Amino acid sequence: MKREHVPVLVVGGGYAGLSTALLLAWRQVPVMLVERHAGTSIQPKAFGVGPRAMELLRPVPGMERALSEIWAGIGDGMRIAIAPNLGAPDPHMIVSNSEDEFGFLPEVTPVLPIGAPQAEVERILRARAEELGADLRFATELVSLDQDAEGVTAVIRAGGADSVVRASYVVAADGYRSPVRGMLGMPTTGKGELGQMCSIMFDADLTELVREREVTLWYLQNDVFTGVILTGTGVGAHVLGVNHGPAESETFTEERCVELVRIATGVPGLDVRVLDKATFAMAHVLAERYRDGRVFLAGDAAHTMPPTGGQGGSTAIEDGCDLAWRLWLVLSGQAGPDFLDTYDAERRPIGTLTADAQLANLGVRMPPALRTDYPEPLDDPIGALLGRRHHSTAILNEPGDDGSILEDPRVPTGRPGSRAPHVVLDRDGRRISTIDLFASGFTLLAGPRGADWTRAGRLVAERLGVRLTRVVVGEDLVDVEGRWQERYGVDEGGAVLVRPDGYVAWRSPGPHPDPETTLDRALRHILSR
Repeated sequence: MKREHVPVLVVGGGYAGLSTALLLAWRQVPVMLVERHAGTSIQPKAFGVGPRAMELLRPVPGMERALSEIWAGIGDGMRIAIAPNLGAPDPHMIVSNSEDEFGFLPEVTPVLPIGAPQAEVERILRARAEELGADLRFATELVSLDQDAEGVTAVIRAGGADSVVRASYVVAADGYRSPVRGMLGMPTTGKGELGQMCSIMFDADLTELVREREVTLWYLQNDVFTGVILTGTGVGAHVLGVNHGPAESETFTEERCVELVRIATGVPGLDVRVLDKATFAMAHVLAERYRDGRVFLAGDAAHTMPPTGGQGGSTAIEDGCDLAWRLWLVLSGQAGPDFLDTYDAERRPIGTLTADAQLANLGVRMPPALRTDYPEPLDDPIGALLGRRHHSTAILNEPGDDGSILEDPRVPTGRPGSRAPHVVLDRDGRRISTIDLFASGFTLLAGPRGADWTRAGRLVAERLGVRLTRVVVGEDLVDVEGRWQERYGVDEGGAVLVRPDGYVAWRSPGPHPDPETTLDRALRHILSR
């Protein structure tokens, strides 16, 4: 039997798996991905890529431009409505991603959320990962997995032939029912399966229905079914999702699908061509832990959530990007093995928060008779987009930290555990964001009187073998708007240490008599050294 070795084996070729492979390949970590399907999805599935996910993908050359070229419409006018059908007058508008709601984004991030179906995003993730050298194997199934103290042994099957892969670490991004999670016996919580949905891709001319109606996603509630419909710009492919019970899975014949599309649009004689159909479960399932030895859960394997709110796909991308930089630090010897425990400590609270918020949204958008035993929606959903905080051994929280996991991104603090604030800088006549400084390693930002910090940073980085970029703001880079000190909570002699994911790990508001010892202790603690 053929045997292969790879530092990281990824199981699953959706958002979480592809983003893990992409960001590992970009960091020159050899990675193999296996996916049982023959290719990426042709169904739109999740819609949109949020600003935090875009920040994490932005460092990979060409990614932001490629995604923006699909459709940048979500930033200037995605609308969501509740109605019996597309032709119903005066639909109830429940969300408006308008200038009023998201006009603050240019103040806090250099990116915009992207409006794009998952099928198109996956295609771009796959192509770029392969260009960077990731070994992506579709039509390949994981058969078994065993781990020991030194690594993981997996048997994979392609074309009826089995082979053995020996990996240092495995990322299980294999979906809601996650065979890997089952093999390891990892427990879950949550409300479980909430129902099933048949997703019907169809071609029809909806021009008269969508013209001058800035509605992209409809929640349909009528006498025949409840569901959703995702419309394009008129002529072309659209998607209808119909909620149904387990016993109805076999009833979605092509004729029935055409009938349902006509009911959903409110046009009895509409000319409809069914392109594809797929059934998936809508569920609220949370893994009780994201790590089992050398295996990590990501995406739906870690947190399956209802689609109401549109953050499931972005959260999966964030999982993959987050795992990639942590695995890179450990595999390159910059961090100790225990550093990987911080993935569970930081990502699981975020996964739970997001899944619960989407469950709450589902309760709001369901027919009144079904709105029972659901949590309340978030008071400020904006905080869940860019204001999430982390608490783990990879963060040196300051005395008096309140332990909160959300803060208002419109009022950045720069405190450890928070996402490093966006500040416009000038580099040799070119405007950049602080966000652009972080992904390639740790970054030490010092005030204009903080050169002692950067000199100490050079010595500590050489001693520990850590990739550390050192910047004196006001000398190496120009603070264009004079906002860096305020947003990062430091004076002219202070310094901030930012991780590769753009989160503040440590901060000194002012100068220190022994910056070298201080930085050495901070980095050793953060990196589990």
